[in-house]
Amino acid sequence: MTIILETRNLSYSYGDGTPALKGVSISLQEGKKVALVGPNGAGKSTLMLMFNGILRPSEGEVLFRGRSMMYDAASLRSIRRAVGMVFQNSDDQLFAPTVYQDVAFGPSNLGYGAEKVKRYVGYALQYVGLIGYERRPPHHLSGGEKKRVAIAGILAMEPEVIILDEPTSNLDPASSEEIMEMLDELNLGGKTLIISTHDVDLAYRWADEVILMKDGGVMRRGTGQEVFGDANLIRDTRLKLPLVVDLCHELAGRG
Repeated sequence: MTIILETRNLSYSYGDGTPALKGVSISLQEGKKVALVGPNGAGKSTLMLMFNGILRPSEGEVLFRGRSMMYDAASLRSIRRAVGMVFQNSDDQLFAPTVYQDVAFGPSNLGYGAEKVKRYVGYALQYVGLIGYERRPPHHLSGGEKKRVAIAGILAMEPEVIILDEPTSNLDPASSEEIMEMLDELNLGGKTLIISTHDVDLAYRWADEVILMKDGGVMRRGTGQEVFGDANLIRDTRLKLPLVVDLCHELAGRG
């Protein structure tokens, strides 16, 4: 399989010297669904911000398709076209007066002509089910609709990788399910997807690969069964077991 994103000995510290990542070395395969799980402060969001150049490592490097990431303006524009980021709070990402202008911001910034921008915005809004919303103000939308607009804004730039920080945060169960089904469709279409989540049940059933993080490092990576099969490790990272795994352990304990 082709490696699309890779980190080598990646470390990052905040301005006050507090370490957020410590020597993280991972490689992610193209076309996979990856879930980063771990408690607050584990380094999940920091790692995701490294993947598209929003943060620059204190040590180590990030590679996209085998090439080390550069941090000049042209290189960052290129990497952010290929690796799109959807933030946890959609209000942090939506700022234009209308849905159309918000979704059009990315492709316009890439220098696309008006007709191409219009075509890409139409495609993206159709994909997320928001045709007819073009003139609506984003702040009048529901939480699920805002999340869809944020995803559309990334899709309009035709990324190869889509990163989503807590994609179901603050959404009702129905909206959460719709968002995850949309991500499955994108993955079937060839997109590589990376999410961070506290929802162990979601990570267990959805991800091809789970990366368990704690205190800025990677504790374990593998399939959901491989990672969540170690009950002591999961408890050590202050997470709960997925319901199906917990049930299996309970039944085994009762013979």
